[in-house]
Amino acid sequence: MRRRKRHPNKEIETAIVFAESRGWRYQKTGKSAHAWCRLLCVLRDREGCALSVWSTPRNPEMHAKQIIRCVKHCPHYFLRTH
Repeated sequence: MRRRKRHPNKEIETAIVFAESRGWRYQKTGKSAHAWCRLLCVLRDREGCALSVWSTPRNPEMHAKQIIRCVKHCPHYFLRTH
């Protein structure tokens, strides 16, 4: 498995690690994208949750909290646990 780059902000990096621990996948974005990456939930389908992680958000702490909130409220988490 290839290692991904670390996010430059420590709060956002912690939120990404939390998402990965809950089964979310890291997807690298294109070179011209403003997003640093996309996080995809455990449902490997178009209906699955997806979240853009920004490289330089206006408020990094709030962006990290939004990532954690989205991961915690993902309705597809039960697919991984059952």
